[in-house]
Amino acid sequence: MNSAAPQTILIVDDHPLFRKGVIQLIQAVPEFRFVGEAPSGTEGIALARALQPDMILLDLNMKDMNGVEVLKAIKDDGLDSRVIMLTVSDQAEDLIAALQAGADGYLLKDMEPEDLMQQLGEAARGKITISARLTQLLVASLREKSRPASLAEAGLTEQENRILEHLVDGKSNKLIAKDMGIAEGTVKVHVKHLLKKLNLRSRVEAAVWADRCRRQAKP
Repeated sequence: MNSAAPQTILIVDDHPLFRKGVIQLIQAVPEFRFVGEAPSGTEGIALARALQPDMILLDLNMKDMNGVEVLKAIKDDGLDSRVIMLTVSDQAEDLIAALQAGADGYLLKDMEPEDLMQQLGEAARGKITISARLTQLLVASLREKSRPASLAEAGLTEQENRILEHLVDGKSNKLIAKDMGIAEGTVKVHVKHLLKKLNLRSRVEAAVWADRCRRQAKP
């Protein structure tokens, strides 16, 4: 897709008024183009397959399907859409489950409209987006399991360290591949290996862990 073209967005949420509000926000920004809405997970999956949008805004708690189930179905289909969870839930278990399932972001519905659109703009540029106050939930979850205490102890290869730095910057696999001049599939393999070495469950956790290690290493 031409980088100058608007990002197409599909909304999957079972609250009509919320969908309407977000649609109005999207339509006011030239960077985005609203292409469809679905009031249920089942319809959301069907529309995602039909429209193949650049970005999907996905609610977590819907009547027919859990948002994580919808997310897994979309990822299993191999769609290239970036999936941003947009939910009221600030529970650690929901956040972790979504990130493990491959969510490209996790944002809360109580965000200010301008903050939401700023985060979606970051997501459109290939960044992983997460509401600021949820970062502490991730930090807390990192303390639950044993893992290397520092970057030096992690035993990562030079290539894995470079990719980890890109993860700290919030970059997607596609963006990392472009920056490093390697295949996206190669990036996925390296991410899988470094997560295993760090005993972590998602790329966002790896980014938070590495950033914390970096801060602690500073005098």
